[in-house]
Amino acid sequence: MKPLRDIRVVDFTMGWSGPLATRHLADMGAEVIKVEACQYADWWRGWEHTEETLASMAHETTAAFNLMNRNKLGITLDLTREKGRALVLRLVARADAVIENQAQPVMPKLGLGYSDLVKVNPGIVMLSMPGFGSTGPWAGYRGYGSTVEHGAGLPHLTGEADGPPIQTHIAYGDACGGFNAAAALLVGILHRKRTGEGQFINLAQVECMLQLGIHGPIHQALAGEAPPRTGNRHPVHAPSGIYACAGDDTWLTIAVTDDDEWRALAGAMDRRDLATDARFATAAGRRSCHDEIDAAISDWARSQDARSSADRLQAAGVPAAPVLRSDELGDDPHLDGRGFWVELERAHVGRKPHSTSPYLIDGARGALDWPTPTIGEHNDAVLGGILGLSDAELRDLADENIIGTVPFVPKAAQRG
Repeated sequence: MKPLRDIRVVDFTMGWSGPLATRHLADMGAEVIKVEACQYADWWRGWEHTEETLASMAHETTAAFNLMNRNKLGITLDLTREKGRALVLRLVARADAVIENQAQPVMPKLGLGYSDLVKVNPGIVMLSMPGFGSTGPWAGYRGYGSTVEHGAGLPHLTGEADGPPIQTHIAYGDACGGFNAAAALLVGILHRKRTGEGQFINLAQVECMLQLGIHGPIHQALAGEAPPRTGNRHPVHAPSGIYACAGDDTWLTIAVTDDDEWRALAGAMDRRDLATDARFATAAGRRSCHDEIDAAISDWARSQDARSSADRLQAAGVPAAPVLRSDELGDDPHLDGRGFWVELERAHVGRKPHSTSPYLIDGARGALDWPTPTIGEHNDAVLGGILGLSDAELRDLADENIIGTVPFVPKAAQRG
C-alpha cells in the first residue's frame, strides 16, 4: 500500500536537497510533478549546455540527477512567461502541496509566492527551503550544502583536538535539508487532510544541520564556551575510532559502548593483557588512556583485512564495520541482504542500480515504479491529461518554446 497515493505535489526544486525530499514522497506513492524549463533545467543535469553536450545527451546521463528523481513525472514550462505561469497555477489549483528550493526572491518574482498560490488554491501546503530561512538577516544569502554546513557551525566541531576546524565537504546540508523537508511536508499534508487547512512552511536548511552537532550548542550554553574538537572519539564511550587496515586506503571503524564489548575486542585482538588491565576496566579509564589504546588497535589493524576483521568483531559482539567507498556499496552484504538495491532501465543510460527507501512501508521498501523522467517527458500526460490541453495547444506551446524536450541556454544569457 502506498500511503501518499492520493497526494499530488508540484515540485519546483533542483539539485540535491529539494529533489531528495520529493523523492521520498514519490517513493511513498505521491504523484510528484517535477517542473523544469528547457532554458532553466535542473542544474544537477549538468552545468554546461553546448552543441557537443546536447548531442551526447549529457543532460540525461548524470548519475546524481537520475538517482534523485525516480518515480516522478517531469514537465517543462517557461515560468518567466505568462502562458507558462498560468499553466503551472492551474496545476497548483489541482495539487495538495508545492515545494521549492530556489534562491529567496525567485518564486515571488515569478508571481508564484505563497500569496499567489493561495489565490488559486486556499488549501495548498507550500514548503520553501532556503538555506538560511525566508526572513531575518541571512535570508538574502544563497545556500548550498557546504555553505549551510559552515553556517551551522559544524566544521568548528569537526577535526582533531590539535588541528583546525574541518569541513566534511560531502554537502551534508543538502541531505539533512532534504530529509527534514520531507518530514515537514508530511506533517503539513497530514494537517491538511485532517483540517482542510493549508499552510506555508519556512524551512531554513541551516537549522536542519543542528542535530549533527547538537552537543556544541548544549556545551556552549552550559559551559559558556565551545566544546573541544575530539576527532572520531566519543564523549562517553571508549575506544571509538577509525583505524587503517592492510591494503591501500582501507579502514575499520570500531565503537565500543560497554565493558563487555571492550573485553570482546581485546580477545579478538588476542590481547588478554588489555582485557585484564585495571586501567581499562571502565569507560572513564579507557577514555583517559585513549591514546595508548588507539596505538594498540592501530598496530593490530595494520595487518587485518577491513571486511573480514569487521565480520569477526561483529560475531564477537563488538560494533565494527569497514569504511566503504561509494563504489563498494553495490556488493555490500548488509545492503544486499535487505534488498536495498533495485535496477531500473532508463533511456540513454541503460539498466542501473538504484537505492530504495531506507524505511519500510507495511513491511516493504518503497516501490521503484519508473526511472527519472527525461526532460519534458510527461508534458503530454500532465498538460494534456491533467489540464486537458489539446494536441494543437501543446504544439503551439512547443513552437513558442514554452514547453520542450531539449535544454538550451537563453540568448540573453549567452556570452557574446
